[in-house]
Amino acid sequence: MEHSRYFYPNYSIGTDAYADVPQVCRKYGTKAVIIGGTRALKAAADRIKDAVKGSKIEITGVFEYGGEASRENMDMLNSHPEVREADMIFACGGGKAIDTCKVLAQESSRPFFTFPTIASTCASCTSLGIIYHPDGSLREYSFQEKPAEWIFINTQVIAEAPEKYLWAGIGDTMAKFYECTISARGDVLDHATSMGVQISHLCAEPLVKYGVEALEECRNNKAGNALREIVLGIIVSTGFVSNLVGIDLNTGLAHACYNGFTVCRSTEEHGHLHGEIVAYCILILLLVDHQEKEFERIFEFSRKMGFPTRLSHIHASLDDMDAVIKKALDGIDVRKWPYEVTPDMILNAVKKIEAYNDEKGIK
Repeated sequence: MEHSRYFYPNYSIGTDAYADVPQVCRKYGTKAVIIGGTRALKAAADRIKDAVKGSKIEITGVFEYGGEASRENMDMLNSHPEVREADMIFACGGGKAIDTCKVLAQESSRPFFTFPTIASTCASCTSLGIIYHPDGSLREYSFQEKPAEWIFINTQVIAEAPEKYLWAGIGDTMAKFYECTISARGDVLDHATSMGVQISHLCAEPLVKYGVEALEECRNNKAGNALREIVLGIIVSTGFVSNLVGIDLNTGLAHACYNGFTVCRSTEEHGHLHGEIVAYCILILLLVDHQEKEFERIFEFSRKMGFPTRLSHIHASLDDMDAVIKKALDGIDVRKWPYEVTPDMILNAVKKIEAYNDEKGIK
């Protein structure tokens, strides 16, 4: 017998989104543990506790996830009885905090709920978990079936977060459109995959439309319409694409190149954000794919947004590219691509980007 199953998370969005927690979560048990990053817990933990006050849900503990989405940190969290005995996991923060909680919950067959405190990735909406070594280099993709049961998106919490996370989230989200549509090029698509490819269009154009305005709202801690639209694009649109299309259309050349830069020590040491580097790697993708006009358009958008447009902006150089390209092509990200991507294609694209910056007088 052949059949397919698809799971979609529900979500609440707005400045009072946490008010839905008691009603939504009560059927999953009575004990919940909150896990997240240091800043995320400071922003959200008390708000969550206030939301469940007077309900049958007990918060058994609040724990920091450890700073890296690693197996080692999952073991550390499992050492706490409050974590092991919780009926459900409340995951707070950005991508790595949420992925840590996600895999921890999935591998122990427990429901989890996400409370994104920054809009930097679609991790709070997806079933896929990305796991790293303690040194920050990529370890594995954890393929699971179900995403979070519910996403609680408090736009005021996100508006009060540092704008750099929203900024990086825009860069990461835009890659979803280019990678998904190029990976699917020439394919006969089934219903779910076709839906995902169509939704991926919402991961690029609305971000170009609202990106600059949303950053200004975040800068002023304002949960306005532009920020709301961008947050929905980063978390929901991208997450739905991820859950619909499968890994081979979920990633591509931009993320392959991002993974390559994880071995570049100077890039890592300067703390460049995932989406920041992905934004630069979109430019590589567009030139490798011979989309010169789109490259010029997105290059100009990147300049308005303050995204990196050359290697020095991410503390890398041409001398690093052999190692970066090897790591990029060693992974699975472009195993499903409409043509073979060679090391020379990537290197030549990087050189063209450097030359384009020189022409524009950009240091």
